[in-house]
Amino acid sequence: MKPLPPGSVIGILGGGQLGRMLAVSAAELGFDVHIYTPEEDSPASRVAARTTVAAFDDADALARFASQVDVVTTEFENVPADTTRALVNAGAIVHPNPEALAIAQDRVAEKRFFNECGIATAPFAVVDSRADLDAALKQIGTPAILKTRRLGYDGKGQARIATLTDAEAAYAALGGEPTILEGFCAFEREVSIVAARSIHNGFAPFDLVENEHANGILARTIAPARVDARVQEQAKGLAYLVGDALDYAGVFAIEFFLMADGSLIANEMAPRVHNSGHWTQDACVASQFEQHIRAVADWPLASPARLCDAEMINLIGDDVNQWAAYAAEPNTRVHLYGKREARPGRKMGHVTRLKR
Repeated sequence: MKPLPPGSVIGILGGGQLGRMLAVSAAELGFDVHIYTPEEDSPASRVAARTTVAAFDDADALARFASQVDVVTTEFENVPADTTRALVNAGAIVHPNPEALAIAQDRVAEKRFFNECGIATAPFAVVDSRADLDAALKQIGTPAILKTRRLGYDGKGQARIATLTDAEAAYAALGGEPTILEGFCAFEREVSIVAARSIHNGFAPFDLVENEHANGILARTIAPARVDARVQEQAKGLAYLVGDALDYAGVFAIEFFLMADGSLIANEMAPRVHNSGHWTQDACVASQFEQHIRAVADWPLASPARLCDAEMINLIGDDVNQWAAYAAEPNTRVHLYGKREARPGRKMGHVTRLKR
């Protein structure tokens, strides 16, 4: 693949806020964006040159979409891997590749992948039945967390097991879905790293950040993480291993548990731009969204340098009604996603406070 010239068309699978911010960054670099989403009136479609509204398993719509774009990327990890394979078979160039998506969509495959890369994870076991759960708890012990293997995000698809007496209720709560049991890590805090990797092996990691959650949803990110340089470099090295092993093109994120001894335990990865990287829009030479577009278009990656410290705060549900107060703060940038309705637990926007 040669670098895409301005005027080329970048296809994005998914119409949410990440697609919206990717589309804006693509437009700033001179690209047109074609959104493919099952959703009418999506946030991304309202800032894109063109939108196809169709199901992710609509073979005819996918074939037409493939013929109308120069490269395809994704804005969320749960786009079916089969959708991206169908696009490849139709002649489209797709980044990240379907194999990377497939690994990230299955918690068991993801954990095994980390371990194959020499990256530590919490102890885990596959749970396909109630008997499997009893055996896994005997092996791993409590406390532990039972998670669906697929489609879990923002705390959904999880049940905590504090003692063995919680097992029955936890299993029932997840509806008999294929699951994974993960042992509890006594971590100090959660940290994450967002990095870009280009088609020709360019690598540009942003600084490691630390994250605070409320009700299973990211509430606040602090950049940079309050860790020593050794931990920063360790995280960047692990991100390099992951990107290389996946032959990845685009931006991805890895969430880690920071342990008391300074070691990092991988929790999960996201094969896309990530909520904990939103601070880069205002505090870095180039945002994670610009880096992703550069990477999938085979442009040189920009510097990931941080220009100042920052704090990102998610606006969840009715928090969005505070936009005017945030807009009045002199060192705060407001980013709203254009969603028509605020609901509890729904990400409506974010703000970045710059620490000059």
